[in-house]
Amino acid sequence: MTSPEVGISVVERETGLSKDTLRVWERRYGFPDPHRDRHGERVYSAEQVGKLRLISRLLDRGLRPRQLVAASIEELRARVAAPAQPSPAADNSPPFETTLKLLAAYDDAGLRSHLSLTLQRLGLLRFILEFAAPMNVQVGDAWSRGTLAVSQEHLYSEQMQHQLRQGIGTIYPGRRTPSVLLTTLPGEAHQLGVLMAHACLALEGVRCISLGVQTPIRDIAQAAHQHGADVVALSFSEALRLKAALAMLQELRAQLPQSIEIWAGGALWDHAQDVPPGIRLVSRLEHIPHELAEFGQRHGAPPAAAV
Repeated sequence: MTSPEVGISVVERETGLSKDTLRVWERRYGFPDPHRDRHGERVYSAEQVGKLRLISRLLDRGLRPRQLVAASIEELRARVAAPAQPSPAADNSPPFETTLKLLAAYDDAGLRSHLSLTLQRLGLLRFILEFAAPMNVQVGDAWSRGTLAVSQEHLYSEQMQHQLRQGIGTIYPGRRTPSVLLTTLPGEAHQLGVLMAHACLALEGVRCISLGVQTPIRDIAQAAHQHGADVVALSFSEALRLKAALAMLQELRAQLPQSIEIWAGGALWDHAQDVPPGIRLVSRLEHIPHELAEFGQRHGAPPAAAV
């Protein structure tokens, strides 16, 4: 006999995953994949609810949704049974813990001051690599688990963007090659990745041109030509589906001359298997100096020097 299907409120109660999280995962990852009842409401099978319970337990260990939704129930059970391993992304030592507490309290003034003091203490590069990048993961995971509201995630994003822009504003404009055009593709509204990449490149003396986010493909190609860009650098969060991102990258590659490189980075590519020809993955911000040196070797130009 087929087990009865249950509604989204029951799933929320039994798994601890919010309705918003379940809907986002459905759109982003294709799981869960509920049916619709005669009233058009989502209903979930017992198997899907069981898998969501396992995923919820593993999220509490610091694992990320993208790592889990594609796994089988047997694989998830094996992970749950295995001893929990400490994860750098789950490190809640100060200033990470302080950031989460300020967000939980909706303390925008306190958060602004905390981020500013952390930036001053670490300097811009260490602030990005040692604090901002792992903190972004923690905030995103907390939102995915439903322990941070959308408004709290937006508060964090706005305050972090403010600090990064201020930091970028203190860097003397670079003049060394390559010149890099930074943006995101349509559908990718997250700007933190672009700003962090901009700062890391600018600190290497690179000339950067930022177009913000969600620039139409045709406009990216036109801007790259008009600005004399050597590289188009694109940031991808997990908000975009991989299939859509690959299709847009192929379209952009076709509109750019081969002399202009395309660099792609961000969390979306952590588990990507295939990348279109002519696209270079820059998987970590700390790899940027190496990528610049490699660019110089490919094009016979001296690598960018730090300012």
